[in-house]
Amino acid sequence: MHELQESRLANLLGATALGLADRLTQAAAEAAGASGSGAAALVTLRTADGIGGTELARRIGLSQSACTRMLDQLTAQGYVRRAPMRGRVVAVHLTPEGVTAADAAQRARSATVGEVLDALAPDRRDALRQALEPLLAALYGRVGSGDVLCRLCDRAACVADDQVCPVGAAARAAAQGDPGGGAGVGHG
Repeated sequence: MHELQESRLANLLGATALGLADRLTQAAAEAAGASGSGAAALVTLRTADGIGGTELARRIGLSQSACTRMLDQLTAQGYVRRAPMRGRVVAVHLTPEGVTAADAAQRARSATVGEVLDALAPDRRDALRQALEPLLAALYGRVGSGDVLCRLCDRAACVADDQVCPVGAAARAAAQGDPGGGAGVGHG
């Protein structure tokens, strides 16, 4: 029976994660007036303005050529501008219109998550928060990049009220050689 329950839990978590990811991508894209990867790029650039195109591609999970095409679209929309850095490296910067679009994508993401969380009573929200922290730390161990894992996150919300971001804690633990990667890190 235990195996069936774990299988069901895995199935429920997988379906929830996939459904939420699809809905977040759609909401952010619609709000920004861009593709899903374009919205992710805008939100990423909101906290990392001026990074190179190769690094941006890595953070949002695109190939270099796909990122170049996406940046061509965002440039045509007036959301980003590119500036040579050194050699073939090009820095990507948000325009004021890009900042507005990134903020709209972020608000849409927050509203979408809020709609989903409305299905839970406050005590269940607390239980979910406590369950998600070690899961995110474990995911960091697999993904290996907070920039990738948190590419649509509202980073300020994660550390509000002196909370500790579980992904940031896992990154610090990994940098210090902790094989557990900060798993089990909670608030504090």
